[in-house]
Amino acid sequence: MAKIGIAIDMGTSGFRGQSIDLYNGSVLKTVITARHPLPGANVMDHLNFAIEVGVELAHQLIMATLNKIIDLLTPPGGEVERLAVCGNPIQLSLFENIEIRDLAYAGERYKQKAGITPPDRGAKEKRAEALPALRLPSSCRIFIPPAVKHEIGADALAMMVFSGILEKKEPALAIDYGTNAEMALKVGDKIITGSAAAGPALEGQHITHGMLASPGAISDLEPEEAAHRCMVLNNEMQPEKGDLIALEDGKILEKGWIRAQGITGTGVVAAISRGLATGLIKLPRIITQSHHLHLGSNILFSQKDLAEAGKAIGALRAGFVTLVMEAGIDLEEVKTAYMAGASGTYVDALKARHVGMVPPQIEEIFQVGNTSLMLAREIIRQPDRLAYLDHIAGQIRASHCMFALSKVFEKAYLLELSYWTEGMPWELFTKFARMYSLPELPPLKNEVKIVRIVSRDISDLGESGLTTIEKVGEERALAVSGCIACGQCVEECPEKALTLDQELGLCMRMDLCNGTACGRCEHICPEKVFHLSQFWIKSKSI
Repeated sequence: MAKIGIAIDMGTSGFRGQSIDLYNGSVLKTVITARHPLPGANVMDHLNFAIEVGVELAHQLIMATLNKIIDLLTPPGGEVERLAVCGNPIQLSLFENIEIRDLAYAGERYKQKAGITPPDRGAKEKRAEALPALRLPSSCRIFIPPAVKHEIGADALAMMVFSGILEKKEPALAIDYGTNAEMALKVGDKIITGSAAAGPALEGQHITHGMLASPGAISDLEPEEAAHRCMVLNNEMQPEKGDLIALEDGKILEKGWIRAQGITGTGVVAAISRGLATGLIKLPRIITQSHHLHLGSNILFSQKDLAEAGKAIGALRAGFVTLVMEAGIDLEEVKTAYMAGASGTYVDALKARHVGMVPPQIEEIFQVGNTSLMLAREIIRQPDRLAYLDHIAGQIRASHCMFALSKVFEKAYLLELSYWTEGMPWELFTKFARMYSLPELPPLKNEVKIVRIVSRDISDLGESGLTTIEKVGEERALAVSGCIACGQCVEECPEKALTLDQELGLCMRMDLCNGTACGRCEHICPEKVFHLSQFWIKSKSI
C-alpha cells in the first residue's frame, strides 16, 4: 500500500493541493479548485459569513471541499499518513473550527468586553480524529504551521521563509499577490507586515471573462508587429502562443496554437499595461469604439473590469506606501522586491511595475512562486520542520499595520481611487500626495533585473498532472417568505449564483456568491424580503 502525504494551500480565492510519495518525496498529482467554497470574494467576506452563520457551517463547507481534494489526490490503494495545510489566519482558524472573532475586531478593549480570547495559533500537530469531518485514516498526522502573530499568518511566514527576504540586509519588500495581498517590508532586523484586501480582480475574478490561473486562461499579452499575441496557459500551466489580435476591434490576424477560454489576473495586468502603453486606455476610460479591449473571440475587457482591477492595484500601491511610512524610510531606499503567489509568478514583472504593483524605483525583482504550498509540501516531507518554523516565527521581530485603521492608507487609497476610477491627472495625484505628506512616487527606472526562481507558481505538478475542480461548496435552497418569484435577484447576480425553482424556491451555489460585499440581490428585491444572512442561516442543502 502506497503511503502518501497531502499538502494543501488554503487560498482566499481557491485551494491547491498536492499528493506526495512519502517513500521518495516526489509529487504525484496536483488538484486545484476554481473557487473558494464560502460565499465572498475576499477574506473579510469569508470572515463575515462565518460570524453570521456560525463557524461550524463554514468549517463544514471547507471540509467538504478538502475531502473532494483528498479523494482526487489519493491513488487507488493509497493511504494518507500526513496532511499539512497552510493559509492565512482566517482560513486556518475555520479549518480548525476555532475562535475567529479576534480576527474581526481590531480594538483590544472591545475584545475584552465581548469576552473574546484569541486562540493558540502556534504550530500544531493533530491526529485525524481531532478533525472528524475529514475523511482520513484515524492514524493520519495533521500539521498546521504557525502564525507570527494572530494577524500575520502561516502564508505570510511562508512568503518570508521562501522568498529570502529574511536574509536580506538592505530594505526589501515581499508581496504575495492575491485576493488578500500579504506584504512584508524588512528594514534592518525588523519586519513590518500588512494585508491589503485587494479583491479578486488580480486573480481573474469579478472580471467579465475572468478565470483563475488554469488551462485556457490568457496570462499575458505580447506586442507583435502592429498587434498583440495572447499567451495562454496550457495543461502544464505553461504559456503558449494563442491568437494574434488587434486589441481595438478583436480582429484575429493569426490563429494561435491554443484556444483561449478567458483571462486570468496576470492577463488583466498585461491588458491594462498594453492599453496604457498604446493609448487605448486613458483613465478611467477605454477609448476604443466599443469601450472594450478585444482579447480574442468573445473575450472582452470592459471599463468595469478596468475599474475593478484599478481598485486592486491601488490597494497594493497604497499598502506598500503605508509600510514605508510606518518604517520611517524613503520609498527610494527599497531596491529589492519579491513577488509570490500565482499572480506574482505568471505576471510580466515589467508590466506589473508599469501599472503600479511594484514600487517604481525597484532595481531587482524575484518571482518566487506559491510559497504557501511550498511550505505545506516541505512539512509533509520533513515533519520536524514544524518545530523549526515555530522557532522562526517566534524570533521574527514583526509588527503588523492594520490598513483598515491607518490614516496613511486611507489617504493613499483615496488618491488611488481618484486616479483609477475618476481619471485624476498624475500631476494632481502627485500634488495631493505632497499635501498629505505621502511619499512621492518616483518615475520608472529604465533598468530592472528580473529573476524567475520558478517558471510557474506550482513548480512540479507531479506525474499525474493537474486536475481542476470547477464546482465546490454546496448548493442550497430556501422558500423565501413574501417572495413573488419575479426573478430580479437572479438577473441581477453578477456571478449567476442564483436560480429560481418552482418547488424549492431560490437556489444558490455558495461558491459563486460574492457575499455581503456585493449584496446586489438584496438591493434589487422589490418586496425587500430577500436577505443573504437569512438565506445562509435558514437554507437547506440540495
